[in-house]
Amino acid sequence: MAQWERLRQLHSVYQQQLDELYDRDGLPMDVRYYLAAWIEKQEWERAVRDYDLAMVLFQVLLDNLDTQHSRFVQEEQFLLKHNIRRYKQNFQYQEQPCTLASTILWFLQKEKEILETAELDMQVKLLQVEPEQMETDSQKDLERRMAGLRNEVQCVEHALTCLEEQQDEFDFKYKTHQMEGATEEAAKKEQDQNMKVLQMLINRLDECRKTMLSNLGKLLDRSEELLSVLVKKELLEWQKRQQKACIGAPDNVCLDQLENWFTCVAVCLFQVREFLSKLQELMGKLTYPNDPVKAQKPVLQSRVDSLLTELLKSAFVVETQPSMPQGKGPLVLRTNVQFSVKTRLLVKFPELNHAMRVTVSIYRRFNVLGSNSKALNMAESQTGGMVADFRHLVSDERLVSQLAGGVCFLSFHVSWSALQIFNLPAAVCCLRNCVCVCCLLHGTSPKYLLFTNQAASLPVVVISNSSQQQSAWSSILWFNMLSQDPKDITFFANCPAAMWPQLGEMLSWQFLSATKRGLEPEQLDMIAYKLFGKQQNYDSCKMTWSRFSKENVPNANFTFWVWFDGILVLVKTYLENLWRDGSIMGFVSKAREKTLLKKKQTGTFLLRFSESVRDGGITFSWVEYSPTGEPDVKSVQPFTKVDLSQIPFHEIIRNFQIFEAENVPENPLLYLYPNTPKDEAFGKYYTDKTGGEDTQTPLPLLMFQISCSKKFV
Repeated sequence: MAQWERLRQLHSVYQQQLDELYDRDGLPMDVRYYLAAWIEKQEWERAVRDYDLAMVLFQVLLDNLDTQHSRFVQEEQFLLKHNIRRYKQNFQYQEQPCTLASTILWFLQKEKEILETAELDMQVKLLQVEPEQMETDSQKDLERRMAGLRNEVQCVEHALTCLEEQQDEFDFKYKTHQMEGATEEAAKKEQDQNMKVLQMLINRLDECRKTMLSNLGKLLDRSEELLSVLVKKELLEWQKRQQKACIGAPDNVCLDQLENWFTCVAVCLFQVREFLSKLQELMGKLTYPNDPVKAQKPVLQSRVDSLLTELLKSAFVVETQPSMPQGKGPLVLRTNVQFSVKTRLLVKFPELNHAMRVTVSIYRRFNVLGSNSKALNMAESQTGGMVADFRHLVSDERLVSQLAGGVCFLSFHVSWSALQIFNLPAAVCCLRNCVCVCCLLHGTSPKYLLFTNQAASLPVVVISNSSQQQSAWSSILWFNMLSQDPKDITFFANCPAAMWPQLGEMLSWQFLSATKRGLEPEQLDMIAYKLFGKQQNYDSCKMTWSRFSKENVPNANFTFWVWFDGILVLVKTYLENLWRDGSIMGFVSKAREKTLLKKKQTGTFLLRFSESVRDGGITFSWVEYSPTGEPDVKSVQPFTKVDLSQIPFHEIIRNFQIFEAENVPENPLLYLYPNTPKDEAFGKYYTDKTGGEDTQTPLPLLMFQISCSKKFV
């Protein structure tokens, strides 16, 4: 089934993701819908690198839009006719057809990610794996404590109602007693009895007020404990997970649960303020010497104000770090290229949807172009959270010249300004009270709310040319792998070394995030051997930043990171299917290769990455036996992206031949290591097509040219 048709059949949750995906400039959903079949048949990945093919596809795209426009004219579809004509005009202003191909390829890949997510969720449901099973014991305990807090708030609310009823009873009897004071002396004995009753009521009322104030103090104690856990543990752990997720770790960075907890504590604190306000009202109606409310309320008020301020300052976060659509990963931004970033307030204020604005700026007063101010709103969050999603920001060209490609932050300020508190609905009592907090702290007029929160992104690297992206991404990897302080922009001035377990895990994440399959322990051992030589245990080995990305590896003119990233790009671009099904052993040394193959039957081969090709190379080695039974392992020169852009690697393996005695061609590749017949391992990928539809040279001739150009090594 076509990809677009599969997307249209998904659950509404995933269709919402599709809507959000196409709420961007670049590829209108109408064009994707009406040209779906044609778009999915084209080789956009190849067009990104091939200008001639990109130009052909660009012209065909315009022709297809013309055809669609003519159809709508005949059908008298005025609106669709107008939209298609406008889309064609927008495409015609494209100066680089390869850029358009890259944009379309990006949308198709994002669609595929939505499909994969939906399929994975379906598999989870079929296996009856409940997400709650993944909760840690500490999270379950925290959830129980939140439920207890909500229950205590309800109990205090009920007690306050009883207190008000007791005060009303006292008030009624006191006024009745005053009226009876004008009666005959014969009733004085009854009045004395009434005075005893009134004294009993006022004593009980005093005791209830003391109990109420004590319970409010206990509520604040519990709230403070929970807030400390949220801010100092749960939020910090989420930030660490987000740091790792930015460099490929499969960590859960969903904020929904954290938002529920923050909102729960916030609601409790707002209700405590309401309870204090109610006590103030009751005290205004009735007070007496040594009234506990008069003595204790200011202390409780100051305390709840402080807790609310701390909570609100901690609750504003960067949910999705800055990233470009076609970047290697987040946190690398290129000047004059759009990037997106999302912020979130972890306390829900439904009554103030669109009322709070977030403004973006770059550290050191550099400019962010585009709409850098946006309202927090609930429409951009599937769970109704307060979100500001910036999708069309652009960094200023001057940034690079002044920073020299260095590290900086994106800073976000959320302000709630010029909101008249007396006009707010009664339901927003929490906001009215928050105004009081800010006014007390900042001395502002009590008529307006002037509260500002600030959050910062993780450090970003701004580049001016795509050739700098590889180096910039290595900096992002190293920082987020090792930095304990996400705001430390002096990190590289005294850069720490990485222990091998940290480094190996991070390298595996790169493959996992790019291809959905990480590195096996044996593959990591080969990389460790390449870096540190033969060791009994690599856990204590260290890798410096300079050796990772600055110094060339021995006997080569490139660094370790350049070599590794070149392989990663090669796999992602040309070999992803073979990598994901485990056909490529990949990281294996020549010595290990010989050890593995010399014990296998003739024609057994394995696929490994070249250690000498800068931008990534892959080759195959196979074993043959001499008449005396001695094993002989042979290899050919590595195949690079130049080769694989012409012929898929599985077709090279399928058609590879060498000339034996009497010039009879023979394919020496028979069994994929350890013993899988070649056609069984690769048959599902075979095709009789010659590659692209515009390829003029027959496949056998291309194979002959490539085979002849490869020497045995």
